[in-house]
Formats: sequence, C-alpha cells, structure tokens
Amino acid sequence: MVTMSSTELTRAAFMQRIAERRTTQAEATRQLGMSLRQVERMYAAYKREGPAALASKRRGKISNRKLADAYRQSVIQIVRECYADFGPTLAREKLLERHGSAPSIETLRKWMSDEGLWRTRSERRKRAQPPRHRRECLGELIQIDGCDHDWFEDRGPRCTLLVFVDDATSRLMELRFARSESTFDYFAATERYLRRHGKPVAFYSDKAAIFRVNAKEAVAGAGYTQFGRAMQELNIDVICPNTPAAKGRVERAHQTLQDRLVKELRLCGISERDAGNVFLDQFRDDYNHRFARVPKNPHDAHRPMLPHEDLSHVFTMHERRRLTDNLALHYNRVLYVIHPTEAAKKARGKSVDIRETNDGSVHIEYRGVELLATAFPKDAQVNPGAIVENKRLSHVLQVIATAQRERTENKLHAKGVTLRRKDQLRKALGVTGEFTPQRRNGHVRRPTHVCSRSRHRRIEIRLTMY
Repeated sequence: MVTMSSTELTRAAFMQRIAERRTTQAEATRQLGMSLRQVERMYAAYKREGPAALASKRRGKISNRKLADAYRQSVIQIVRECYADFGPTLAREKLLERHGSAPSIETLRKWMSDEGLWRTRSERRKRAQPPRHRRECLGELIQIDGCDHDWFEDRGPRCTLLVFVDDATSRLMELRFARSESTFDYFAATERYLRRHGKPVAFYSDKAAIFRVNAKEAVAGAGYTQFGRAMQELNIDVICPNTPAAKGRVERAHQTLQDRLVKELRLCGISERDAGNVFLDQFRDDYNHRFARVPKNPHDAHRPMLPHEDLSHVFTMHERRRLTDNLALHYNRVLYVIHPTEAAKKARGKSVDIRETNDGSVHIEYRGVELLATAFPKDAQVNPGAIVENKRLSHVLQVIATAQRERTENKLHAKGVTLRRKDQLRKALGVTGEFTPQRRNGHVRRPTHVCSRSRHRRIEIRLTMY
C-alpha cells in the first residue's frame, strides 16, 4: 500500500497518459504547472518504479525541525508543576522570564492540549455576542463594573475588584481592590480616575442600586443615587445597558483578569488588599502595553477638572434635612442639636445640607457655612442629674464604659449593618481585623447573625485585640 495525495494522483494519471501516448510532456507541463525538466525526471522515475515513485519520500518520517522529546517532557513538567492553570500565551511568557527557554506559542498550545492542560477553542462552547462598534475617542465611554472573585485564592479573604475600561481602546483606566461594591469604594476609585485622567463623557455601568434608582415609583429623593448625584455635579453622564453583553469590554476584561491577575498575585506573594492595590498600577501598565488598541480618532475626550470642583466634597454622602425651630434634626437614627450661632439662627426652620464621609463623620452646612452640632444617639441611655459620690466615681465610670462597650458590640452584631459601619464600630472598640469567612470542604462558610431566637443563624467573628 502506497499513500498518495490528490496532487500526486493527478501527476500519476498524466504519467500514464504520456506512457500511452495520449498526451505529450509539453502538454503535461502546461497542465501541471511544472517545468519540462521536472516532467522528464518524473516520467523517468515512473517508468522505473511505477506510480509509487511519485509519492513523497518524506511521508512518515520525522521532521528535521522537530524538538527533542526530552525537551518536550521537561517543558511539560515545568508547566504541570508551576503553570498548570495558565494559558499557552501566559505560560510561554513565564517560561521565558523565569526559565530562560520556551517553544513557540502554537507548539506549546499543542503540547498542553495533548497533555490535557488546555482546551482548544473547538472544545469550548461558543457564545453568541451581538456586534457593536467601538467608540472612536479615548474617554468617550468608560465601562465600569465590579468583579467578586477569590483574587488572593486561599492566602487572603475574598474581595471585589473595581474595573474601569475604555470602550475605544480596551485600556484599563483604573483598578481597585475593595471588600464589596459599595458607594464609598466607587467614590474612591472614581476620584483616583478623575485626578489621573480627567472627566470622561459618560460612564457605562450595570443596573446596580449604586448607579440607578431601581424603584419604579420612588416616593422620596430626586431620582438619583449618591453616585449619580456626584456625577451630575461633575457634569458626567451615567448610562445603564439592558444586558451584560452590551458592556462586553469590561465583562471580557474580567475573564482575563481572573486568569492573569490571580496568577501574577500568586507569583508575587501578595495576599491582602492594600499590597494588591499598590501592585495594580504596575499590572495595569503591563496589561495596556499588551492588549490596548489604538483609537480610531486620536482626540482625547477627557475634560479637565474645573477650579470650583472639590472632589473631597463631592464624593461624600449628601442628604437634606429640615432644621427645627429648636435647632435640632434627625439623621441616621441620631439626634443632632445645633449650637446657637448666628449662622444656625438664620437656618432655623430651613433645609440644611448633611455630608457624611467614609470615616463616619457628619458635617452639617447651611449655604456653605458649617454648623457646630452635638450628637445624641436614640438608643443612648442618659440619666441627667445623676449624683455620684467622689469615692464611687471611678467605679461608676467603669460601669458606664462597660455598658457603652456592650451597646457598641450589640450594634456590631446587629443584622443589616454594613461593612463600613462595622469597621467604624471595631475602631470604636479598639479592635482590628475583618470578617474571615471559614472554609469547610473547600467551600466558604458565610458568617451569619448571632441571636437567641432559633430562626436566626449563628455567626463566628475573629477579632484581634490590640
């Protein structure tokens, strides 16, 4: 049996016709697209050995350019031990950087596929994505989203990465590790973005409650969230798509970051958010160098910050409350009594602005003037006029301190308290640490609430005292 290709079978047919004098060698030359000398040598070999002489002599032999089997096994062993979950492109980069030698990307892709370390595109299920043209200018449309993932694997707690991607170039404009997608975390990430690049035309986000009021008939407010209100003050639009596929740039970036960033953090030995945020600047520059595209229009659509735009003032929680005739108001279950200054007397019976910063401090302003106030929590037990003897004062103060600490701990364990509020309560208790999810059988055990009632679940909190 002789294996021949279709081209070789065609040549054998022409050689047979020449032998039977049904055509000439000159006609075969024109039909086969070969020179006359090639046809003569081919016909001579055909007469000596028959059609088998036209089969390629290289068929079935090892290529002279094939890499040695020992080298292949050494590369596969390194990949299996160090880069088992890496893609071929990233694995080759690390082989060159850390081991000094690597085959081509396609060769490594085939080796990893043969060893079961990589699934080819045909083996993966294809996803249908509707096409959409990119914007033309940098800064015209910035897609923002948060990705909750085990970025530090088993070395640190699970957290969220806030990602800002430019639609025109696929550049990573800003990255920030946060415990969750909260308003203040987006405030901090957006402030860094604006100080570095300027104001874009619009942000493109999902329909999360941080960016959009999802209530069909909101009974209070102006129809803006705190983030939307801040963007309106800075003259930046916030757009929400109907489907996640519409903001495919940032969704696709999540997949790449979950692959590359997790492994880069592992190689650098980073296991907590603060060190990760420092590393993100270096990673972002390398990512943009590899994957960013050139925009169709070289114009930069970012606008400079105006002199009157104070970002530290804009990126705070803003509320409006009416000041009573007694110079008091309620905010967040706390009664604030305003000191009777001249500015406070002018604000009596009128609406004042309340700003809350990330550290929990509250500032009350009227027409740009800050009003001094004293806070009285609603759950505080105040006994005015209590008489205490001097010799019992120390003991009474200890009892008061113990009661205050118990009330603060009860607030810390209360249901529905946000993570930012829990941090503030821990600082008040003189406690450091975060909620550490416990792992059982490879799964994260979510902490729940402590309560005496059986219908509530139980929580386990790890607190490290100073």
